[in-house]
Amino acid sequence: MSLESVRAFFAEKAPDISVIESPISSATVALAAEAYGVEPGRIAKTLSLRIGERVILIVAAGTSRMDNKKVKAQFGGKPKMLGLEEVADITGHEVGGVCPFGLKSPLPIYCDLSLKAFDVVVPAAGSTHSAVRIAPDRLAELVAAEWVDVCEHRP
Repeated sequence: MSLESVRAFFAEKAPDISVIESPISSATVALAAEAYGVEPGRIAKTLSLRIGERVILIVAAGTSRMDNKKVKAQFGGKPKMLGLEEVADITGHEVGGVCPFGLKSPLPIYCDLSLKAFDVVVPAAGSTHSAVRIAPDRLAELVAAEWVDVCEHRP
């Protein structure tokens, strides 16, 4: 159902963007980079976090690493990654396919500045075998994301 919700999202909001499917799993940054023929930094990973009572999504460059101190300063609480079942329940996407598109219910979405190092990034598209190619600014615009600086940027 998740891949379909992402396809429906793009059909409605950005029909010029098509979902790419790969026979190879793209469940991790390394696998996704291999599957889509890009450097790992271009993989836009989506982190599902609970901060206090709130659940948020942060989309960041594949090689960046969340900085807990920056997240705490930005959002006013200690971040905790969601558990496997919780991720699917809340986002509608399985782990490895989590993305900010076609969510089960609206969530606050943030894009880390690490994405701006690239002209095009490759986020998942709802399954461990799907993705899209998209400019970071367009990604943020389509999902009404706010830009934040909450990761350590690594080459």
